[in-house]
Amino acid sequence: MTIFRSHVLICGGTGCTSSGAAEVIGSFKQELARRKLDEEVLVVPTGCHGMCEMGPIVVVYPEGTFYCKVTASDVPEIVEEHIYKGRPVQRLMYEGSGDMPALPHYKDIPFYGKQHRIALANCGYINPENIDEYIARGGYEALGKAITSMTPAQVIDEVKASGLRGRGGGGFPTGLKWSFCAAAQGDKKYVICNADEGDPGAFMDRSILEGDPHSVIEGMMLGGYAMGADEGYVYCRAEYPLAIERLKHAIAVAEGYGLLGNNIMNSSFSFHLHIKEGAGAFVCGEETALMGSIEGRRGMPRPRPPFPANSGLWGHPTNINNVETWANVPQIVGNGGEWYAAMGTEKSKGTKVFALTGKVKHTGLVEVPMGITLREIIFDIGGGILDDKKFKAVQIGGPSGGCLTEEHLDTPVSYESLTALGAIMGSGGLVVMDEDNCMVDVAKFFLEFTQKESCGKCVPCREGTKHMLLLLEKITEGKGTMEDLAMLEELAHMVRDMSLCGLGQTAPNPVLTTLRYFKEEYLAHIVDKRCPAGACTALLEYTILQDVCKKCGICAKNCPVHCIPGDRKSGYLIETDKCIRCGTCFEKCPFGAIEKK
Repeated sequence: MTIFRSHVLICGGTGCTSSGAAEVIGSFKQELARRKLDEEVLVVPTGCHGMCEMGPIVVVYPEGTFYCKVTASDVPEIVEEHIYKGRPVQRLMYEGSGDMPALPHYKDIPFYGKQHRIALANCGYINPENIDEYIARGGYEALGKAITSMTPAQVIDEVKASGLRGRGGGGFPTGLKWSFCAAAQGDKKYVICNADEGDPGAFMDRSILEGDPHSVIEGMMLGGYAMGADEGYVYCRAEYPLAIERLKHAIAVAEGYGLLGNNIMNSSFSFHLHIKEGAGAFVCGEETALMGSIEGRRGMPRPRPPFPANSGLWGHPTNINNVETWANVPQIVGNGGEWYAAMGTEKSKGTKVFALTGKVKHTGLVEVPMGITLREIIFDIGGGILDDKKFKAVQIGGPSGGCLTEEHLDTPVSYESLTALGAIMGSGGLVVMDEDNCMVDVAKFFLEFTQKESCGKCVPCREGTKHMLLLLEKITEGKGTMEDLAMLEELAHMVRDMSLCGLGQTAPNPVLTTLRYFKEEYLAHIVDKRCPAGACTALLEYTILQDVCKKCGICAKNCPVHCIPGDRKSGYLIETDKCIRCGTCFEKCPFGAIEKK
């Protein structure tokens, strides 16, 4: 076995790959070979490191030096200065805020300071296509422990003791869900991994599958052993080609090692795993719709009961959990349920992975203990609001979640606390908004998504979301009335209470929470015919401030509809009846002479 003096870990997740990580990897291999260092230094493509907007990320071990925004042209300098001469390249390190110097290590960077990685424990540390690296970090030990020294009931008891709840959005106790399937009658059972991640801005499940696919495979096998299932499916959207590629590779290698297939580890336990690529329908995140899609039918929810635990895939007892839930299982079984339950709150145990996006300085993937506050996630980990603007709201739980305000920033993140505020944990989307976001427009954006994704099977969702969206469009165009506002709220409650599945039941959440916490913005649109945030174009009016205008004509030259007549001598005016409110003049004026109101 070759022993290397240095390891160069390069993020090979989708985010960094789109920023040029493949070129960086190739450049490192070429440069090390040119210097005849390729037998001393190992280049390791990894999964996501989390700090996506700083990619491509490179970490050099054993020092653990963290480099960000690395390009292929930076590689010769890193090899020459750091690897050859032992002098880290300071200009490529993460720069702290204010007078803080460059920060060279993970532990020094605030983004990672309050994180606690369990589901993401291997992401960014191992080559996801090398099973030996997964095994070296304890991979498949939990499976071996379960098969050789635990009964199926004991495995379920450990999962129950952990307090793990479904991370896909519902938050149902995982161990209890497993016990239902284990007790169901049937000589054939299935376990399914729901990787149909469709929330706008969400990439938690994708990153786990790309960075640590074996953890999901091992988790599903433990679930299969505990519930008496010998076959499983990973339902993954086809828009995740890298995740699917690495998962296929992991399955093939695990089969080759005898860790997947018949008589695993010379035991009587056999388990086979398949991948089903979904077409990207958001409704297929609902478990009965997902099973219908696997069976070759159109993905549409069905009434329950019967529940999948009794009659699921092809009528057989079936258990479905999402990617993050399965990824937690090996560590729970390996370390014991009490170890996991020691983290989090009384009723929300362990950690949660969030995709932190929007108007925040440091976007990316974070895994934090349950009970952490929204303020800690947004300001301590995320670094605060982009361009130091004022925080306005955070949308938590994806399009089915709710918008929370500044007064909720100190709310501990748990299933119960978020539900009490009208939001949900969801699968883990966190979209941060600032003073420039219109909350009526935000509600319209998320409702437009869920309305398009409605399968149309039940009338409350199909027709209710459509009419809610029409009302929101009317309000954002300045044509809404107080009667429309009352109708909007009434429809939201009706859709929530009468829809068949979770999509329709949670679709009104963005509307209900913005009505609850930002009603004054709705009233401004309806009564004053004004958008306080200046985001709804139909309500905007642009004027030229004559005392500020330099009469340069830049606004007139850039106006796409030529509605700014004038000249350098007489000045310029905007013809409001012709203006299409595109904002080009506002953006192009270098003197701040265009007023938007």
